[in-house]
Amino acid sequence: MTSLRVLVPIKRVLDYAIKPRIAASGKAVDLTGQKMSLNPFDELSIEASVRLREAHPSRISDILAFSAGPAKSQDALRTAMAMGADRGLLVDTANTDLEPLAVAKILKKVVEKENVNLVILGKQSIDDDAGQTGQMLAGLLGWGQATQAAEIQLQEDSVKVVKEVDGGTETVQGKLPMVVTTDLRLNEPRYASLPNIMKAKKKKLDKETLESYGAGLEGRLEVLEVSEPPPRQGGGKVADVGGLVEKLKELGAI
Repeated sequence: MTSLRVLVPIKRVLDYAIKPRIAASGKAVDLTGQKMSLNPFDELSIEASVRLREAHPSRISDILAFSAGPAKSQDALRTAMAMGADRGLLVDTANTDLEPLAVAKILKKVVEKENVNLVILGKQSIDDDAGQTGQMLAGLLGWGQATQAAEIQLQEDSVKVVKEVDGGTETVQGKLPMVVTTDLRLNEPRYASLPNIMKAKKKKLDKETLESYGAGLEGRLEVLEVSEPPPRQGGGKVADVGGLVEKLKELGAI
């Protein structure tokens, strides 16, 4: 029976309750003075890894929370450790914005260095909504993958994942090592209690530079424009069903 070392990549993002505002450049979201939080999908991943250890305490020897971002990302790592991760690793990217492929390349090196055999990460981050890192990482490692997990079951040397699809659910199973991405209905993340927040401050948090991960991490895309969606137009009223049908015909809906 395989002993598991779990890697949980996380990201610090604009809090989901904050309305984004566009920067003066018109090419990015203005984060100045804004509330930042742990990506909601990553909260699910941390919770899933902790629940797996609670269900299989002898199987999981380590849960490593990882983030690649600015120095303030260590706040998100401390939150992850307060939720139950054993330690943290921050790759300080300074002012460099990493694309999903670059993040996957960094994660591959972390997996190899830390002897990780299970990666659980959110299916996407709510800032760029790319939804690519997990799949790219599995491809780089040559591992099996299960995406958009709504349920994760750890078995002897495999992982069974139930995911929601149109009209029902799909169950897949893969042998370890494996990459699993999480979806919103997987669990209800626990709140970090004050005692655990204090304990997290004493947990190990390693910091590394982006340069230590070598070349090939440069961006391949350029953001040309970021714009708000057009305002919704007001609705109209019709007197009866006949009027509704005529209006729908005018709009080309029928």
